[in-house]
Amino acid sequence: MCCRWEIPRTNYPATRAGYLTWRANLKSLAATHVAELLTSASTPTADRNPVINPSLSEEEVGRVAALIRKEKLSTDPETQVLEDVACLVFLDDQFDDFEARDEIGEEKILSILRKTWGKMSERGREIALGMELSEKAKGLIRKAIAG
Repeated sequence: MCCRWEIPRTNYPATRAGYLTWRANLKSLAATHVAELLTSASTPTADRNPVINPSLSEEEVGRVAALIRKEKLSTDPETQVLEDVACLVFLDDQFDDFEARDEIGEEKILSILRKTWGKMSERGREIALGMELSEKAKGLIRKAIAG
């Protein structure tokens, strides 16, 4: 996620509520940054034409920002697709390294997998089950979703 160095996790209580607040603030900051970039790239200046042509409307920029903030995750299909992609990237590209860290025990891994699974759509779950993952990852996923 963008901007973690701008809002350190240590600025928030080491609680679930502190973590969720930190994550919400990161999403908001990332959305603001992207909206600013899209707006500036869509605006011609004296020394250049717009980078994005045709320019994005204010509504389109707002939509991108809403997607980044994951607004209406449970009811917006586009937001859900982005969440599925984030979860699938985690499973495909990051999970094995994450799981191998000594400071993270199996129960924590299973908890993370259950939360990840819970955020995914049925289609996202189908894709995850069909991915080429390590045998250890597959076993942990099976264990996590079995309860």
